[in-house]
Amino acid sequence: MNKPNKKFELTVRDIEVIEIALRAKAGRRGIAIAQGETSPELKEEMNEIQALLGKIHAQKIFYAKMPNDIPYVSG
Repeated sequence: MNKPNKKFELTVRDIEVIEIALRAKAGRRGIAIAQGETSPELKEEMNEIQALLGKIHAQKIFYAKMPNDIPYVSG
């Protein structure tokens, strides 16, 4: 039996591409839902996409550039 790979070597850009693709897919699914398609599978997929996007967002650290060139870390 195979074991899942638990070590990933993704760059920040890789994650950004994945996030962009998930947002595009969520947008297409949102359009389908708005047009009346309400299958349980579609709703479940939309929930999974939104949950994953939430996990990605929660791992981001946001910085703002201060006038004195000292980075400000929000939070």
